Amino acid sequence: MIVVLQFMAFCLSLVSTLFLIVATWTDCWMVNADDSLEVSQKCRGLWWECVTNTQDGIRTCDQYDTILAEHPLKIVLTRALMITADILASFALIILMLGLDCVRFLKEEPHIKLRMCYMAGFIFGVGGIPGMIGSVWYAVDVYVERATLVLKNVFLGIHYEFGWSCWLAMAGSTGCFLASIVLTCCLYIFRDGNALQAGFYYKQVYINVWLFQNTGRKSPGSWHVPFNQE
Repeated sequence: MIVVLQFMAFCLSLVSTLFLIVATWTDCWMVNADDSLEVSQKCRGLWWECVTNTQDGIRTCDQYDTILAEHPLKIVLTRALMITADILASFALIILMLGLDCVRFLKEEPHIKLRMCYMAGFIFGVGGIPGMIGSVWYAVDVYVERATLVLKNVFLGIHYEFGWSCWLAMAGSTGCFLASIVLTCCLYIFRDGNALQAGFYYKQVYINVWLFQNTGRKSPGSWHVPFNQE
């Protein structure tokens, strides 16, 4: 069961890490919601802004100023949080890969490999926090900006709503949290179950060896003794 949980956690963490990286470096965090002309789609990301002509499909992008230039607080914080989430998730994914039972790294040290899985789960949980904060912060800011303009009866021609890149960041962060739960809580529960089974088995062997040495016969059940017989 532990191998199955490790495989599930690895697949989930791999997809979540890819989601976070793709969300960070794509340009559709904001998309125009009600373009009255309906001839173009305008997307804004963390690094550049793109406009796609819906008639001929031509796409043009304008990169923002350099990192050292002044940017809105929403852009700066989301950049920092998403990059932090990408680094932590990638680092945790590498640790998890080395800690899998199917990988030959430290094959003779199963306890160390299990601790590596626990560490990866902890890092995934920590990495999901900045990713979720950054994506939710950005989405809420876009919504508040739109609601403020509507309440003030201000129409700028284009209103924005959060796009698929923002949704992707939220999904990646949620996946990191789920992978963290699988790697920490579930593995811990099944590890304790296996430890109890192993302890019961060795206790049976010890009792049977003691009976054989002292009485010259095996215990009833052909070396299988109930747990409560001591």
